[in-house]
Amino acid sequence: MTRLYADPARFGEDQLRGFAAAYPEHITLVPGGVIRSAPPRHGQVAVVVGGGSGHYPAFSGLVGSGLAAGAVVGNIFTSPSSRQAESVARAADTGGGVLFCFGNYAGDRMNFGMAQARLRDAGIDTRTVLVTDDVASAPAERRGERRGIAGDFTVFKVAGAAAEEGLALDDVEAAARRANDATYSFGIAFAGCTMPGADAPLFTVPDGKMAIGLGIHGEPGVEDADLADAPTVAKILVDRLLAERPATAGRRVAAVLNGLGATKYEELFLLWGHIARALTGAGLTVVRPEVGELVTSLDMAACSLTLMWLDDDLERWWCAPADAPGFRRLPAPETPTAPRALPDAVPGTPIVQGDAASREAAETVLTLLRGVRAALHDAAAELGRVDAVAGDGDHGRGMTKGVDAAVRAAEDAHHRGAGARCLLSAAADAWADEAGGTSGVLWGVGLRALAQHLGDTGPVDAARAAAGARAALDAVTSLGGAKPGDKTLVDALVPLVDTFTAAIDRGDDAVAAFGRAAAEAQAAAEATAGLTPRLGRARPLAERSIGTPDAGALSLALCARTSADLLAESPR
Repeated sequence: MTRLYADPARFGEDQLRGFAAAYPEHITLVPGGVIRSAPPRHGQVAVVVGGGSGHYPAFSGLVGSGLAAGAVVGNIFTSPSSRQAESVARAADTGGGVLFCFGNYAGDRMNFGMAQARLRDAGIDTRTVLVTDDVASAPAERRGERRGIAGDFTVFKVAGAAAEEGLALDDVEAAARRANDATYSFGIAFAGCTMPGADAPLFTVPDGKMAIGLGIHGEPGVEDADLADAPTVAKILVDRLLAERPATAGRRVAAVLNGLGATKYEELFLLWGHIARALTGAGLTVVRPEVGELVTSLDMAACSLTLMWLDDDLERWWCAPADAPGFRRLPAPETPTAPRALPDAVPGTPIVQGDAASREAAETVLTLLRGVRAALHDAAAELGRVDAVAGDGDHGRGMTKGVDAAVRAAEDAHHRGAGARCLLSAAADAWADEAGGTSGVLWGVGLRALAQHLGDTGPVDAARAAAGARAALDAVTSLGGAKPGDKTLVDALVPLVDTFTAAIDRGDDAVAAFGRAAAEAQAAAEATAGLTPRLGRARPLAERSIGTPDAGALSLALCARTSADLLAESPR
């Protein structure tokens, strides 16, 4: 939802005024839009782009050297008037003529067309190139009816670079048309956008669905499909565009993975990884891809993929430098003459073969890890909910990632005949590496300290287990600095270790003693609800967490209780 505005009816004008104030070194406000603050050289073709607001960086953010000379900006998703288009074009013209370039929409065609007629009457040679890249909006045999979406950017980039080279108007127009003919886009939406002042989005996507074939003016897709994961979305986008591959196309493409406002960069990068592999697998070379927000639609949760099939000229113009508020491209870096020498990877845990007794203990450790994995997955959502009260809600996810990695590493070590120490050390390192964050490193250091006392020879008796438990507690508290009462996992770990080691010192049965210790840890974890955090990221929201137990203490107690139950069920 667009929450910041003054008068919704004047959102376009208001945002443009602020934009001009933010980038005075790049752009200057003129009636109807913006032009470059530093004018192009005399006689250079003025590429003037435009359309409604709500698409930033398109259109105003693409005014700068190597790109547009001016941008005409209407209100939200509304074509600017013919007077606005004429005004910006007159201000941008330096004697080389004007090239209007914009998406193929009826309002834009009429208003820019009227402006073109007036400019020609005034003696300013003016041409128009429409962008028609959206493959979802019309079949291939009616290419001229297709609308312009994120392919606006690739066409603008080529036209701007051709003008910057000093080409005449005829040639800049031809370059833009060649770019448009080579450019194809396809998009998917997950949620619609909301206009300033509105209380509902322009369209909604049913739960569990995604809209195929989006527009950039808040239009719904042409059909709904089941919501898919990133690899599937990548395949949908790539397959649809490869089906439109021109017969004369080569193997080099420019690619733009575009976010439309609410699909953010980390999601786009993740998706791009799958798209890049698919394009490479199709035998294509991607030239200087762009991943980010270039043609948006307010706060629409959506993404689109654009491919421009390159020839030598298009590739040169695509790679040419540009400097605008919303896009900057430096010259391509020089290719190093020799591959960069990389440091050796951090070595993994060396696998040490255990004797028969230690391998048997290692199998028990693996059984416990698998049981803990199942318990943590079952509890992940609740652990995340508890963590979100005063944290960022990622504890359940982090614990499942950590234990999944630990089980994989333990299974590999077991397959290679590892003893108990070696197997648990490998699991500890994998847990820390994969889970990350505070919990990840604490679980990693604690399990590794425990592992050192299990050994790779001989059985794991009660004395070894107790010594390992104490070492784990010492390692966690030494590294993390927490103590009982700080509302951390230490509040559950201390009674777990103290109860267990005291029982072993008395000569109690180890399995029964660990069961009692796990019960003490569970009670202590639940009691953290009455504590105020004194460490970690929950501390700034300490009061909010009162009444809610600590997620780290709960997960530790859950792991202990699960392990105790499994040990009690196993044959002695």
